Amino acid sequence: MGYYQLNLPSYTVGEGCYKEIPHTARFFGNKAVVIGGKTAIFKAKDKLLAGVAGSDLTITDFLWYGGESSYENGNALMKLDAVKNADILFAVGGGRACDTTKYVADKLDKPLFCFPTVASNCASVTAISVIYNPDGSMREYYYPKIANHTFIETSIIADSPEPLLWAGIGDALSKEYEVTFAAAGKKLTHTPLMGVHLSGVCTEPLLHYGKQALEDIRAKRVSEALEQVALDIIISTGLVSNMETHLPDYYYNASLAHCVYNGTTATKAAHLHRHGEIVSLGVLCLLTYEKMFDERDKIARFNQSLGLPVCFADIDVTPDEFDAIADKAAETTEWKVRSKTITRADFIQCMRDTDAYGRTLKQQ
Repeated sequence: MGYYQLNLPSYTVGEGCYKEIPHTARFFGNKAVVIGGKTAIFKAKDKLLAGVAGSDLTITDFLWYGGESSYENGNALMKLDAVKNADILFAVGGGRACDTTKYVADKLDKPLFCFPTVASNCASVTAISVIYNPDGSMREYYYPKIANHTFIETSIIADSPEPLLWAGIGDALSKEYEVTFAAAGKKLTHTPLMGVHLSGVCTEPLLHYGKQALEDIRAKRVSEALEQVALDIIISTGLVSNMETHLPDYYYNASLAHCVYNGTTATKAAHLHRHGEIVSLGVLCLLTYEKMFDERDKIARFNQSLGLPVCFADIDVTPDEFDAIADKAAETTEWKVRSKTITRADFIQCMRDTDAYGRTLKQQ
């Protein structure tokens, strides 16, 4: 049978958690270089320096990741002496900064610590990097090792832009529904079976704490609601992602909701909207396809309460673009690993049905 390996993330969360960096890093070396976004570095720099103050660990430099998660930016970073000479790489920022640094750490085989400064995605704990072309168009997935540790400083999360948390909630809403949909009817071995059951904890915290978390981030207030939603978006979905991704053997991590997002990248207007925003509409499409109408009604009401979309007009996409969306979606991993009973016509029809439902809902 051979063997396989699953690495699961470890993490430290809460206000003041950067003081644990030296202890966590004690076996990895004493020179770290920070790679991240410009705003993220500005917000985290003082806390990072305070966290390592008085220890044997030194931060040697703060480097911009290049502005896009691309091989070109990663390769340029690998040529820098500060990166070559570092014992540990610190990835600081959002998903693209983390994904770029994950690629660099993987290629150089260096330890990696991630420091997400926004709660918009699970990039800081997953064994996947989304790689884009320099022009911003999606290129492919790259599968690096996961970070050795992730530090979630909630005071920095509380100071991040509200729209990023809002979109993060929309993206995380997809996890349970996509995983259970993708894995349905499959013979599940130990790891994907764990992931399917773990996905069941990804929805309820968003529904329970989501609205309050958005109110708290507007007030830049650290709170239980904000921490619970951040953990859901970053950790819970990330754990599931690692358990449900093992290509070429299986991929149950995402399905129809992300097909909707991937497809809309072929439209002009969709580029004005955030990934998680569009994915939350994709969830309604998935539930429509599955005829899970009670669950769709619940999620649609939640979307409306947060201002997330319920019809395609909300993301400036028109029904005459559904064919182009289906064509683009067909190029993606999520479509290629789908159940083959789902046809292109089925996909277009579930978008049409969801759009009609959402338009009716907005008129009530």
